[in-house]
Amino acid sequence: MQTETQQTSVTTPTEREIRIERIFNASRERVWLAMTDPDLVAQWWGRGNKLVIERLEVQRGGHWRFVEHGPEGVHGFEGRYREVKPPERLESTFEWDGMPGHVSVDSITLEALDGGRTRLINTSLFLTQEDRDGMMGSGMEEGLNQSYAALDRLLASIS
Repeated sequence: MQTETQQTSVTTPTEREIRIERIFNASRERVWLAMTDPDLVAQWWGRGNKLVIERLEVQRGGHWRFVEHGPEGVHGFEGRYREVKPPERLESTFEWDGMPGHVSVDSITLEALDGGRTRLINTSLFLTQEDRDGMMGSGMEEGLNQSYAALDRLLASIS
């Protein structure tokens, strides 16, 4: 199995979108499981900080809510699932407690690749360009890379 560090591509293809692309050295089914099982999500989503999964109802209309306890404080995030198509697509809303009312729609596609690898493509659509730019300026890319590094470690440890 390959163990090299993967790179995350973060681009802004339109005025209101952020596109994230990353390849994981794990099957699409394992990546799906790590994104939908609350015990596994708690091990990677919060950048290595303590993460409390208050809700994770992975079904259309289902509610999710995560609370991260980090050195800079407690941060809550939540949304509703709009589409769930195992093991290839999740679409949900995303809102940070620190900016209520600024909701994005995240569309995640998992694409099976040769060699048991998976390409994750996440497109976040924001209400305004200002919301998108605020997210880009928030340190989200660094936090995303920290979470994906934790996900790499988790995926290597589960079978």
